[in-house]
Amino acid sequence: MGTPLPGYSRAIMARRSWQRSFCGCRQFFLRQMEVIMSPIALSCVALVCILCGAFLGMSLRKVLPGHHLSPDAKDVVRLGTGLVGTIAALVLGLLIASAKNSFDTQSTQIKQMTANIILLDRLLAQYGPEASTVRDLLRSTVDIMVDRIWHENSSDLTKAGPFEASVTGEAFYAKLQELSPQNDAQRSLQARAIQISTDLVQTRLLLFAQTDNSIPLPFLVVLIFWITIIFASFSLFAERNPVVIGSLFIFALSAAGAIFLVLEMSQPFSGLMQIPNAPLRGALAPLHA
Repeated sequence: MGTPLPGYSRAIMARRSWQRSFCGCRQFFLRQMEVIMSPIALSCVALVCILCGAFLGMSLRKVLPGHHLSPDAKDVVRLGTGLVGTIAALVLGLLIASAKNSFDTQSTQIKQMTANIILLDRLLAQYGPEASTVRDLLRSTVDIMVDRIWHENSSDLTKAGPFEASVTGEAFYAKLQELSPQNDAQRSLQARAIQISTDLVQTRLLLFAQTDNSIPLPFLVVLIFWITIIFASFSLFAERNPVVIGSLFIFALSAAGAIFLVLEMSQPFSGLMQIPNAPLRGALAPLHA
């Protein structure tokens, strides 16, 4: 094969550069939208879109000729709306179930961490005064861990970057292993404390792995579009009156509320329904001097 022409090569390079720039800008825009838009804001946007669809259907009813609203047209629109409505209902139901399951899982993990921390402190207290430094490091580690868990899972943070253990946490684990048991009871307590510490680390890493658990924005756009189409068809064949308008508003508010629940439960460490951090932060009382 011959050597490509210089102009042709430059055109290919320019095209690839443009594609990379476009993909980069698109990913940046989508990530910024996911970061900036809170569940309440997105739910309000969904409510406005759904109501606009309902009013669009009312407007079309006024301008369309009468033969466009014939019984055959009504049947076709209703069949199509039934299909879209079934798909939207299934998707919305699965989203709510998935978000609730994820919320409950992470809430259980936080409760398990709280119980393990209390048990770990009790074991160190039974070990004896030699473990007082380790217990003090445990309290410092818990405060830092709580701040990091609720910070890295917040909605205003770009969820990227590797996991990094805290200096205090590493110092706690090192001091725990440096304990020198003097009898079988202390050796048993140290072994159990190390095992519980390992379980805590595993649970902590699971929480970190679940940080980027938000619903993709294009998925939400498609879902809102489906619901908007459904409401437009509702109002297309209904006479405008206070009962119809009020009913459509209540139905639209309910659909937007369902979207809010999905978005809110997908962010269990921020928002109105966030998992409280007080039980974990206050699990251990301060050590007496």
